[in-house]
Amino acid sequence: MRLSTKGRFAVTAMIDVALREKSGPVPLSEIAARHQISLSYLEQMFSKLRQHRLVESTRGPGGGYTLGKRKDAVTVADIIGAVEDKAPQESSHAKQDLAQDMTQALWDALNSKVTDYMQSITLRSLVLEQLAKGFKPEAKQPAKRGIFKKPTQAPVRTNAANSVFTFGKTLLAKG
Repeated sequence: MRLSTKGRFAVTAMIDVALREKSGPVPLSEIAARHQISLSYLEQMFSKLRQHRLVESTRGPGGGYTLGKRKDAVTVADIIGAVEDKAPQESSHAKQDLAQDMTQALWDALNSKVTDYMQSITLRSLVLEQLAKGFKPEAKQPAKRGIFKKPTQAPVRTNAANSVFTFGKTLLAKG
């Protein structure tokens, strides 16, 4: 399993969605602003998360993303596995370097331990950790819908002349 910035951002974004989804779908633009992640980068990640059914999308005004599964059914390994590009395994039986043969068992064991650890951490546990630290999601402002009262415009009152004749009298009086 590869550990990269993409995986870290994906886990962060999923925690964000899980913390705020009670208020409705979470727009990617809000996640991008909160965590300083490029919106186009988030769109690519969430496309992969959606393909793996970890999130569901809602289009239109008030749209965004919600979790596709329960928080306790999603692990860090699921999230990282969904967004990381998995290179196909080489099937050639060419002779490997002696140095690689000597350390391959070490790297395989390490990868197995890391994968096991990430499979043991659920999205729910990460959300509970944030709530225990005192995190409180801000209340989402309801979308303004419906019929609005037309603004009333105050009448314009000037003390300027309202005709050419009055203007002329004003000039003669000043003059």
